[in-house]
Amino acid sequence: MADQMKRLEAQVAQGKIKAVNAAEVGSLLTNGWVLLDVRPPEEVTKGEIEGAVEVPLFVTDDDMSPGGLLKQMSAFGMGGWWLGNRHMKLNTRFMGSVRKGIPTDASVIVACQKGLRSLSACEQLAKNGYSKVAWVTGGLDTAEPGDLPVVGNKDIRFAGNGGVSDLVGWTEAHRKANKEQSVFDGPFGIVLKVALGILALDFASFVFDQISQRT
Repeated sequence: MADQMKRLEAQVAQGKIKAVNAAEVGSLLTNGWVLLDVRPPEEVTKGEIEGAVEVPLFVTDDDMSPGGLLKQMSAFGMGGWWLGNRHMKLNTRFMGSVRKGIPTDASVIVACQKGLRSLSACEQLAKNGYSKVAWVTGGLDTAEPGDLPVVGNKDIRFAGNGGVSDLVGWTEAHRKANKEQSVFDGPFGIVLKVALGILALDFASFVFDQISQRT
């Protein structure tokens, strides 16, 4: 993995892969670039980009064998319960699907949610005859509302959220979106208010019991 990252960083430094930020994508699209979205369907559903060619680099591992179930349980135990992550496997049909949807002479912007999978996908495109490739640094997590043509005007920063952290609103996307709010705002704020309310009722009940015992 470390060697691969070094190769990719070298390709970016040499200009073989163009590094762009999310705010630049809209302008590139109007100038004829094609957006290749390599996120899994679960993330695309939460934030679909209009006109994008959708080919996942990784797909959910649905192996139900004992070994496959062990991998899924491990992924759940290693943070999947909090982040909503599942065990993934490489999409072996990735390049074949890309070729069907995008000609090799096209200018291609590759994007994923965090920016790592898309950089790896860029390397595959470069090896397979795509000479004009761009990578969205930091991924779609860095996109501000209005940067991209998202179906339904959804905030695409939330597309990678899942698990308990999303349920209580304790994610980086929530923090950015609610930066002007206090800790009591948003989904996590509701949980916090309920918890404080329960504590207050318990304290009031304790005080009432103490007063009753003395009278």
